[in-house]
Amino acid sequence: MRVLLVEDDPMIGEAIQEALKDASYAADWVQNGQTAMDTFFCHHYDFVLLDLGLPGKDGLAVLNAIRARDNPAPILIITARDRLEDRIRGLDGGADDYVLKPFEMAELLARMRAVLRRKGGMANPVLSNGHVSLDPATREACAGDAQAVQLSNREFALLQALMVRPGTILSRGELEERIYGWGEEVESNAVEFLIHALRKKLGSGVIKNVRGVGWMVSRSG
Repeated sequence: MRVLLVEDDPMIGEAIQEALKDASYAADWVQNGQTAMDTFFCHHYDFVLLDLGLPGKDGLAVLNAIRARDNPAPILIITARDRLEDRIRGLDGGADDYVLKPFEMAELLARMRAVLRRKGGMANPVLSNGHVSLDPATREACAGDAQAVQLSNREFALLQALMVRPGTILSRGELEERIYGWGEEVESNAVEFLIHALRKKLGSGVIKNVRGVGWMVSRSG
């Protein structure tokens, strides 16, 4: 899952980016509002972490620009602005949640998972299509009644990308975008290697290959 992090404080930005990578997110980090808008509209992002106090265009302007195009990407505001009117403006402007600095990374990651569940219309924290289940909190997966197995960061990132859109075919390029952030080398045949590893852990029928197009998991049922 690819995240755009918009944060102008170098120490905070670096810490969040590293925590996101450790949690299996592909995280791209920008430090001002205009770059955030240019970047967001040129790439696909599954989630935005948005500071408000940014150089140039502030975070609310970025938020308004994204929502003005009816883009439904989940947006979580991370800011030191604790005034009630700022929180109201952010939430009424289209943010999905609002977290005040300083915060613990464990709470931020949990809030991200909660936002993703709400946006996906899911009450259960575990992703499932009736055949395979994936727990984003523990990065464990299981097929049928088999025992849950631990996934590597990139195995989890790939399976999550497919599980949040069951029945949708994702190409190699689309999967690579959700696994790798800026500056990360895309390894040769990485997608095929990860799919092979997941099938070995969960069964050969978990991920289906649509020849010449990409891969998918079956819809619920």
